[in-house]
Amino acid sequence: MTDEQINIAVAEVCGFLRPRYSNGVLVAYAHTSPDGGFFGTTGVPDYINDLNAMHEAEKIFDHALYCRYINELCDITIKRNNSMYMATARQRAEAFLKTLDKWEGTPIE
Repeated sequence: MTDEQINIAVAEVCGFLRPRYSNGVLVAYAHTSPDGGFFGTTGVPDYINDLNAMHEAEKIFDHALYCRYINELCDITIKRNNSMYMATARQRAEAFLKTLDKWEGTPIE
């Protein structure tokens, strides 16, 4: 997955409305209208570069999913000679999406 695809996928899981890039910035619709339309925009975190954003995203997991996430994160970091505790935001995003079966393609190097 590309950086853009990863950020969009994490944003969708976190409840942002139709996230997309506009002029190089990730945004999403801010509101829905009574007729089901979308309007306004809001900024979306840069999940692959922001550990704080990934920490907030991880809060969606219940206990069982969090355990699976930790296993995915350990697998990713060990393969890259890293410690789970030193995982980058990008590695956390990959583990996050794999936990939810939303990862597409090859792992991030």
